[in-house]
Amino acid sequence: MAYPERFSNLPEYAFPRLRSLLDSYEPGGEVMHMTIGEPKHAFPDWVADIIAENIAGFGSYPPNDGSPELCASIVAWLNRRYGVTVDPATQIMALNGTREGLFNAALALCNETKNGKQPVVLTPNPFYQVYAVAAAAVGAEPVFVSADPGNGFLPDYASLPADVLDRTAIAYLCSPTNPQGAIADRAYWETLIALAEKHDFRVFADECYSEIYRDTAPVGAMQVAREMGADPNRVVIFHSLSKRSNLPGLRSGFVAGGADDIARIKRLRAYAGAPLPLPLQRVAERVWADEAHVEENRRLYREKFTLADQIFDGVPGYAAPQAGFFLWLPVEDSEDAAMKLWLETGVRVLPGAYLAREVDGQNPGKGFIRVALVAPITEMQRGLIRLRDCLYR
Repeated sequence: MAYPERFSNLPEYAFPRLRSLLDSYEPGGEVMHMTIGEPKHAFPDWVADIIAENIAGFGSYPPNDGSPELCASIVAWLNRRYGVTVDPATQIMALNGTREGLFNAALALCNETKNGKQPVVLTPNPFYQVYAVAAAAVGAEPVFVSADPGNGFLPDYASLPADVLDRTAIAYLCSPTNPQGAIADRAYWETLIALAEKHDFRVFADECYSEIYRDTAPVGAMQVAREMGADPNRVVIFHSLSKRSNLPGLRSGFVAGGADDIARIKRLRAYAGAPLPLPLQRVAERVWADEAHVEENRRLYREKFTLADQIFDGVPGYAAPQAGFFLWLPVEDSEDAAMKLWLETGVRVLPGAYLAREVDGQNPGKGFIRVALVAPITEMQRGLIRLRDCLYR
C-alpha cells in the first residue's frame, strides 16, 4: 500500500521522541515533569456552573463559526486589550483550539504558487510544530529562520534574500515566543508588516501567550497593522484560552483578520471543521469577558519568574524570559542534558533540539533545554534547584 510523501520527512513528535530517549532508564530521584506546557493554575470556579446551566446544548449541533454571543465577547476583549475594532460577523471565527486554526488558515489562504513558483512558508526556528506541518500540507517550501540569542530570540525575516521573500505566502510568528519567552515589540512588528506589504505575503501572528507577561502587556500584530494602515488582510491573529485562563481542555480560541481572509477560512471550516460544543462556547463567552482570573494567573507567573531569576542568578547564558511560562536554558547538548537530569535527579525536561530543525548543519535548539514553569511554585522550586545543581554546579 502506497502512502503520500508530503509528510514523510516529519521527525517524530517531541514528546514521543522524549519517551524514546528516557523511558528505558530509571529516574535518579523523585520524578518531576517539567516538559509540557499544560497550565496547572486554577481556572475560574464558575466554569462548571456554566456548563451545567447549558448542559442541554450538548444535544444540538453547535454554531460552526461561534455563537453570536461568543463572537461579541471576543470582539469586546480585542477592543479592550488592543484598541482594535472588528466586525463579529465577518472578521472573527471561534476555533476548537488554535492549533486547528494555525493549520487550517494555511490550507485556506496559501496560494498554490507565488509569482509562478512554489510558495514559501517562513517559520521561526525553534517553532510550534504545526507551522511545519501546515507548510507540508499546502505543498509549500518551509524556510526555517533561526531565532537565537544573537537576534533576541526572534527570526530576522528581513535578512532573507529577495527571491525567497517574493515567493513567501505566509510568515508565522509567535509572540510571546515559545520556547524562549521573547516579545516582538512595536518596531519588530512594524518591520515585519512592512516587509509583508512590500513582498505581498500574510503574517500569521500566534499570540497564545499574550496574557502571561512580567510588567508591560505585549503589543499586538493587528494593533500595529491598523496603526500602519496596512492591508486589512495582511495580518491574521490567533488567540487561545488555554494559557490565558488555564483551560487547555476547553479547546477554545479564535482567529481574526480581514473580512476576505476570514470568509475563506469559514468556507473551509464549513466542510472540514470541528466546532466547539455549545456549552463550552457559553463558558468561553464568559471567560473572555472576565479579567480578574487573568490578573491572578499573571501574578502567580510573576512569582515564578522572580524565583527562577533568583535560582539561576549567575548562571552563564541565562536569559530571564519576558513572557510565557518556559525557561530556555543553555546547555552543551540538549539530549545529553535531558538524559543527565533524568538519570541523576528524576527531573524531566524537553531537549531544545526537538523543537527545531537542522539548517545548514546547525540545529538552533541543540544548545538549550525547555523547562515548563507550570507546576505549583514549591514543586517548581524543588525541580529548578535540582536542575541547577545538576547542570550548572
